[in-house]
Amino acid sequence: MIRALFSAASGLTAQQMNVDNIAHNLANANTVGFKQRRAQFQDLLYQSLVQPGAAAGAQTVVPTGLQLGLGTKASSNEIIFSQGNFQSTGNPLDMVIEGRGFFQVRRATGELAYTRAGNFHLDRDGNIVTGDGDPIEPQVTIPPEAQSVTIAQDGTVSFIQPGQSAAQLAGQIQLANFTNPAGLNSIGRNLFVPTDASGEPTVGNPGGQEGLGTLQQGFVEASNVSVVEEFINLIVSQRAYEANTKVVRAADEMYQQVNNLTR
Repeated sequence: MIRALFSAASGLTAQQMNVDNIAHNLANANTVGFKQRRAQFQDLLYQSLVQPGAAAGAQTVVPTGLQLGLGTKASSNEIIFSQGNFQSTGNPLDMVIEGRGFFQVRRATGELAYTRAGNFHLDRDGNIVTGDGDPIEPQVTIPPEAQSVTIAQDGTVSFIQPGQSAAQLAGQIQLANFTNPAGLNSIGRNLFVPTDASGEPTVGNPGGQEGLGTLQQGFVEASNVSVVEEFINLIVSQRAYEANTKVVRAADEMYQQVNNLTR
């Protein structure tokens, strides 16, 4: 019975973490470029009372054995990089990546971070920056007198000045991709940084030979969180939590019966 108590306690902890993960997904259902996380679990150690394959006789072995598990634990919450829906904004600086890839952002520390959120703005110097004021990499500057800005699918940024009909080149937006995007480290503010699990970034122009997606101007990528799916996961997790509490209650009642045997 003591095993049942600890196994049920591990199940309670795991389901509580699962609910925390679902709550985080739902909280970011309207966050631009957000990618949902899916909690994953694995079983714990087993106590082998009878080892499978152990000798049962001179010429026979135990076919299945007797092993009692000791519960479960949360092993990871993988980032799901499926494409979110596109939302039209009418802002010429907003961009969405149709396919694979990440925008490169130069943080205040000088380090590069990566994001799928393409809701960009101009700072006082005309640089294209994120909502936190971090410029994209490579840096693209739009002069203040520019009347219209065009961002092509291959990342070419051009503008037209007053009294001119020919477009002038402002810069080239490049994207980065990773062998294992799920191995990126989330640091908040829609930013990721590479790890040994993700591998080093491969940088290139949108739509290039590196398998990078293309850009669409005037759109942003919505969160890929499905509210309906998350509510279903919440119900399943809640029922699993309830089942584990009933195991704790049943084990406690069995202990109570044992304690009352001498009375």
